[in-house]
Amino acid sequence: MTTAVDDSLWSAVGDPTRRRMLDLLLADGNGTATSLSEQLPVTRQAIAKHLGVLDRVGLVHATPAGREKRYRVDEAQLARAVAQLSSVGAAWDARLRRIKQIAEAIQRSKDQYGTQP
Repeated sequence: MTTAVDDSLWSAVGDPTRRRMLDLLLADGNGTATSLSEQLPVTRQAIAKHLGVLDRVGLVHATPAGREKRYRVDEAQLARAVAQLSSVGAAWDARLRRIKQIAEAIQRSKDQYGTQP
């Protein structure tokens, strides 16, 4: 299975603060910039900027809630990000297996012909 990699999506989830925000939103079901800032060591303004990034890539959606916005995770988009990560991980695993096979073949060849490095 090959999944196209969305660089903007990866960039958004590449930030540890944004990943922690996603964890909190998933655990609580939703949250505001204020509620998230109470749980993280960053300002409300920084949280709002991070939420904007997550919103632009579709990982969260905002609903007006009084003077604030209430954010929830888009589980379909999160599943897409997970699929991309799995696909890239599988590709790297295959590359590493191939490198190992080549290294083992070189070593067997050296052992067979008594060649020293």
